Amino acid sequence: MPTDDPAAPRVPRMDPVHARAWRALVAVGEQLPTRLDAQLTNDAGIINVEYAILGALVSAPGSTLRMGALAERSLFSTPRTSKAVTRLQKRGLVERISCAGDGRAINVHLTREGLRTYLRATPPHIELARDTILGELTDEELTTLADLLDRVIPRLGTD
Repeated sequence: MPTDDPAAPRVPRMDPVHARAWRALVAVGEQLPTRLDAQLTNDAGIINVEYAILGALVSAPGSTLRMGALAERSLFSTPRTSKAVTRLQKRGLVERISCAGDGRAINVHLTREGLRTYLRATPPHIELARDTILGELTDEELTTLADLLDRVIPRLGTD
C-alpha cells in the first residue's frame, strides 16, 4: 500500500519490461533443472550435472580432463563437479587418474559404461530440449536467445 510518509521504506521497482523478462528468466531457471533431472534420471539414472560432466568427457581428447577443466567445461562449480564425479566414480561411469607430471592434479576419465550411459541419455535429452524450448523457436530466435544468454552467463560465475 503506497504511503506519503517520508520515513516509510522505499521499495525499488523494475519497469514492466525488466520485470517481465526477469520473471520469465527466473521461471525457466527454476523449472528447467527439475525437468532435466527428471528426464535424465528416468532414461539413464543420472542428473543434469552428471550428464554435463559425461558430455564434457565425451568431447575431450582421450575422454579425459583435469578436474578444473572439467568444471569449467561443464559450467558447474568445482566443488559441485567434484561431488558429482565422486557419484559417477562409485557407479563406474568415470575414474580418477593421477596426472602425470603434477602429483597434485587429478584427471577424470570416462569409462565405457560412462559412454554407454551418455549415449543412452542423449536422444531423450535432445527430445526434451526440442519439446520444451527449442522446437517452438525459429533459428533466428534461437540465435538471438543464445547470443543474449552468452552475454549473461559469464556474469553469473560458477563458484
